[in-house]
Amino acid sequence: MTLTRTQVRSLLDRHGISPKRSLGQNFVVEPNTVRRIVELAEVGAGDRVVEIGPGVGSLTLALLEEGASVTAVEVDDVLVGVLAEVTGGYSSDRVRIVHADAMETDWNTLLGGAPWALVANLPYNISVPLICDLLDDVPAIGEMVVMVQREVADRLVAGPGDDAYGLPSVKVAYHADARLLGRVPPSVFLPRPRVDSALVGLRRRSEPATEVDREVLFGVVRAGFGQRRKMLRRSLRDLLDEAAIAESGVDPMARAEELGLDQWASLASRVVADRS
Repeated sequence: MTLTRTQVRSLLDRHGISPKRSLGQNFVVEPNTVRRIVELAEVGAGDRVVEIGPGVGSLTLALLEEGASVTAVEVDDVLVGVLAEVTGGYSSDRVRIVHADAMETDWNTLLGGAPWALVANLPYNISVPLICDLLDDVPAIGEMVVMVQREVADRLVAGPGDDAYGLPSVKVAYHADARLLGRVPPSVFLPRPRVDSALVGLRRRSEPATEVDREVLFGVVRAGFGQRRKMLRRSLRDLLDEAAIAESGVDPMARAEELGLDQWASLASRVVADRS
């Protein structure tokens, strides 16, 4: 059984909890929403799921009901106690509650080998850097279904020419296939946020989309988007001159927001060649 709005309010009141804006706490209180997330994630009996920011456990319960084994990582010590209470009917081999900051967690030690799925209503304040870090450093997580702010979702799935296209978009394209799974209204949360949310699915590629050195690649991408309104001949001048950009098959007059991953890879390959 998942938690209703009334049950969540009762839990918060009984434990004297006020959601913390500093931690991006907006709890899902609509049972159909958490069931929808679990359905989209396609998790079932025996699947290993990591949930970040479980809050009071609405989504945790829905995952457990489908037979998944859940590792729930929660930074708020009071909510850790609430989560233990809510999931108390399940054995320790089905639910593991970890009191930790997701941005400082040693994920590879915590999770061990693949496969894992991340299914979470991510705290708004860490969603972008967290997803990028997990894609970069935690290959055990092969699938993600996450609820994030709508503008963040747009950034994760954006392509060249889209207003939301930027460094996170390129990072996602390098590591994974991303898709927008649907919009989520503010009415399903407590407290109600001032923005819409969205569900995003990411499936990790078996290999990155390009073989070029990752550090060089994202150094170039970071330089380009660091001055995104400038032409590449200006924004990349510390890495490549105009002739080198052109020889890479990229228009030096283009701007960062116009380049796809293949073009960024061509520029990075030229940087690598010039350093050899």
